[in-house]
Amino acid sequence: MSVSTGLISGINYDTMISQLMQIEANPQKLLQNKLVDVKADAAAYRAVNTKFDALRSAAEAMTRSATFAAAKASSSSPDVVATAGTTATPGSSITFTVSSLAGTHSMVSGSQWSSRTASATADGSAWSMTVTNSATQAATSIAVPAGATLADAASAINGAKAGVTASVVQLGANEFRLQLTASTGGAAGAFDVTGSGPATGFLLNDQGRNAQLTLGSGLTASSTSNVFTDLLPGVTITAAKVDGSTVTVGVASDPSAVADKVKALVDAANGVLSAIATQTDTAAGSKAALKGDSTLRSLTSSVLSTISTSIGGASASTVGISLTRDGKLAFDSAKFTAALAADPAKVQALVNGTDATAGPNGTTGDADDTVAVQGVAQRLLELSKQASNTTTGILTLRAKGEDERAAGLTGQISDWDRRLELREASITARFTAMETALGTLQSKSSWLSSQLASLSKSS
Repeated sequence: MSVSTGLISGINYDTMISQLMQIEANPQKLLQNKLVDVKADAAAYRAVNTKFDALRSAAEAMTRSATFAAAKASSSSPDVVATAGTTATPGSSITFTVSSLAGTHSMVSGSQWSSRTASATADGSAWSMTVTNSATQAATSIAVPAGATLADAASAINGAKAGVTASVVQLGANEFRLQLTASTGGAAGAFDVTGSGPATGFLLNDQGRNAQLTLGSGLTASSTSNVFTDLLPGVTITAAKVDGSTVTVGVASDPSAVADKVKALVDAANGVLSAIATQTDTAAGSKAALKGDSTLRSLTSSVLSTISTSIGGASASTVGISLTRDGKLAFDSAKFTAALAADPAKVQALVNGTDATAGPNGTTGDADDTVAVQGVAQRLLELSKQASNTTTGILTLRAKGEDERAAGLTGQISDWDRRLELREASITARFTAMETALGTLQSKSSWLSSQLASLSKSS
C-alpha cells in the first residue's frame, strides 16, 4: 500500500493499525510501568541505606577511645595560639617566653634599573653571581649572559636552584631592584651574595632566623617557622609576637567536643528514622515507594529500642539521650556534659558499653564473669552494619534484588519491541491482502456488469 487510505475500501489504515497496535502494546506498557516502580523501590532502599551508612560512621566515631579523651588547649596570651590534637593529654601544661620570631632571609640589590627590560649591566656585558648558604657553606654559581635584561637575570637565578627566589621589585617610578629571598625559612635559609657587576653590593633586607621560646631552667626551643609542634605532646603552638611576657599553654578535657559527637550520632539516627518514615508513608495521597514495608518498619523499631532498652540496668536518658513522643531521639547537651563531668565512667559505659571482666576467681570465661554490655553507640553501630554492609546488608541486598528485577523487566520490554514490530508487519500485510482482494472482486464485478449489459433483451 502506497497511501494511508485504501483506494478500494476507503479505510484509513494508518489510524486503524495505530489503534490496534496500541492495544497490542498494552502488556509492554504494563511492564514499563512495573519497571518504573521497581527502579523507584531500588532508589528508596538506597536512600535509606545512605542514612544508615551515615549512622554507622557516627557510631564508629563514638566507639573510639580518643573520642572520650577529647582535649582542648588554651593559651594565657592572645599572641600565642595553641591547638590540641588527638594525642594531647588533659592536665599537661608548659610555660615559656617568646624570645624571637622566625624570619626568612632576603637581600636586595644595591644597583637599580629603570625598567624590568633594562639591560642588567650598563654595557650589556656578561656577569656572574655566587649564592652561599651561611649554615652549610654550599655555594651555587650563576652565569648571566651578555645582553641579558633585568628580568632575564632573575630567570637565570631562579633556574639555578640556588636556594633563593629572585624577583624584580619596583620601589618607585623608573626604580627597579633585584630581590633574593631564601627558599627555606629560618636560620637554615640564610645566605650571602658575591660576584661581579650587579652581584656586588647586595643589601640585607631581613635576616634569616629561627623562632625561639625560652623555657625554665635556661632551656630553649627553636623552630624554622613560628609554629612549634609537640613541644607539649599533641599540641601545636603558634607564636605571633615577642613581648617578653610569660605564656602558659595548658590542655584540659573538652566535654563539649564529646557532646558534639553524641549529638551527631543522635542526628544520624533521626536521619534514618525520617528517611524510613518518608519511604514507607501510608497516608492518603502518599507517593512513598515502599508503603508499609515491613523490613524498614522493623528497622525503625530496632533504632528506637537502642534507647528504650536499659543498658546495664541504667537508662540512656540519664545522660541526656531519650525518646520523644513523635518517635524520634532527643539529645540534651547540657545534661550530657554535666553527667560526663560528674561520672565519666558511667557516661562512657552507657554510650560505649562495658567489656566482660573476670569474676572473683580472677579467670575469664567462667560463670562468675561480668558480662559485656553494649552501649547506645555499639548497638547503633551493629544495627547499621546489618542494614548497610556492602555485601550482606539487608538494605543492600534489597536494592540489588530490585536491580535484578529491573534488568529482567528491561529484557522483557526489549523482547516486546521485536514482537510488536512483527505484529505490526503482520497486520499491515493482512490489510494489504484485503485491499488487493477487494480490488480483484471490484474488477470481476465490473466485468460481469459489462457482460450482462451487452446481452440482448431477448436473451
